[in-house]
Amino acid sequence: MEKKISFDELPKAVSELTEQVSTLTEMVSALQSSKPSEKTLIGMDEACEILQKAKPTIYALVRKGVIPSYKRGKKLYFYREELIQWIESGRKAVSQPISSEEMLAMMRANVRNKPKSIK
Repeated sequence: MEKKISFDELPKAVSELTEQVSTLTEMVSALQSSKPSEKTLIGMDEACEILQKAKPTIYALVRKGVIPSYKRGKKLYFYREELIQWIESGRKAVSQPISSEEMLAMMRANVRNKPKSIK
């Protein structure tokens, strides 16, 4: 079902097509910008900088399977985002400050009475 366009209607049809193409272009660029950023692949030197650890330490952590890594041939690779996520997952919970009464009770509970010497 093709609609035949006369010569007089041609400029109007071209302007409509131009508007549709620009709308589609805007939609595609919006979808591309909302797409999650691609992971950044890094090598050992950058991993040392991110983790602030020496190479032997990182090799030991990789061998133990502690940090996320990828091996291709003889080279180790890491994703920057995964290393940062690994660091953040090790965050310790902040403990609430205890009152002086609670601290005194804990100290008393840990004190052992020494046996009296027998004479």
